[in-house]
Amino acid sequence: MRRTTEAEIARTAPSELRDIPEDFWHGARVVTPVAKEAISIRLDQDVIAFFRASGPRYQSRINAVLRSYVEQ
Repeated sequence: MRRTTEAEIARTAPSELRDIPEDFWHGARVVTPVAKEAISIRLDQDVIAFFRASGPRYQSRINAVLRSYVEQ
C-alpha cells in the first residue's frame, strides 16, 4: 500500500481547501452509509418542488432532513 505524505496532500489539494481554519474538522463525525430501501411516499407538491428546485439528488436531501429530525 502506498502512503501519501502531508506535503503531497497539500500540493494536490484543491485551492478551496488550502485556507480552511485549523478547527474546521473539530465538530465532524464519521457517518457510515446505511443500506437504502426503495419505498413509495406521498408528499405535498410544494415540498417536492422545493427540493427538486435545488437540483439533482433532491431525494438524498429529503432523506438528510428526515434523518436530522429522527436524530433530534
